Amino acid sequence: MYDMSNEMEIVDKIVYMIVSGKYIAHDKLPSENTIADQFKVPRITARKAYERLEELGYIYKKQGKGSYVKDRSKQIELVLSGDVSFSQKMIEKGYDFHSETIFCREIKYNKRIYDYLETDEGDRIFKVGRLRYIDQQPIALHISYVAKSVFTDIDTVGMDITSMFKYYNSKGYTEFCSKPSILSISFPRESQRKLLNCTYLIPLLVLESGCTDKETGTVLEYIKILYRSDCFSYVIP
Repeated sequence: MYDMSNEMEIVDKIVYMIVSGKYIAHDKLPSENTIADQFKVPRITARKAYERLEELGYIYKKQGKGSYVKDRSKQIELVLSGDVSFSQKMIEKGYDFHSETIFCREIKYNKRIYDYLETDEGDRIFKVGRLRYIDQQPIALHISYVAKSVFTDIDTVGMDITSMFKYYNSKGYTEFCSKPSILSISFPRESQRKLLNCTYLIPLLVLESGCTDKETGTVLEYIKILYRSDCFSYVIP
């Protein structure tokens, strides 16, 4: 029977050496044979440990050359505030950024979302999903829930929206403030792994928040954002 504890011991040791600075970005790691000898385990155990480290985003492989430490210092610094759009934040930082709207559909009644949007059961709520890319790689999934009573054309124009803030601007809402946010961690489901091109070992930071119009107090959206945790460092103002 395969003993996963040996595999995890190797993973823990190498992660510690990377985090502590013994290995730095682009350092070549010991071969699988060397690791197997060092930990007195079969080579398959060393190979699986390296596979886990790659899935976790700590290392990368060069065909025929071995395994190397991944440069994690290139993570995107993200300020978790709702008064400036994500698109604007990324563009201002100079990233090769683009957004793709992947769905706009009506949801069934959900008391929590309806209450958050301060609307009643007779209203229609649509969710608009946008996939965010940096350097052609998906890094975040933004899902905005909006009420048709506030945005009467959301069902017809939703698939054309790439920036919710620009859409709000076009409706006369120009100054925003964010509602209290909830942060949590989850592991991606299969559909989320496909969208974000990540493995099940990459946790997602889940941010739930909302946006209101400063002038009128109108709740514009309830938002749920799934960030790939290996792509960002986070600043909470």
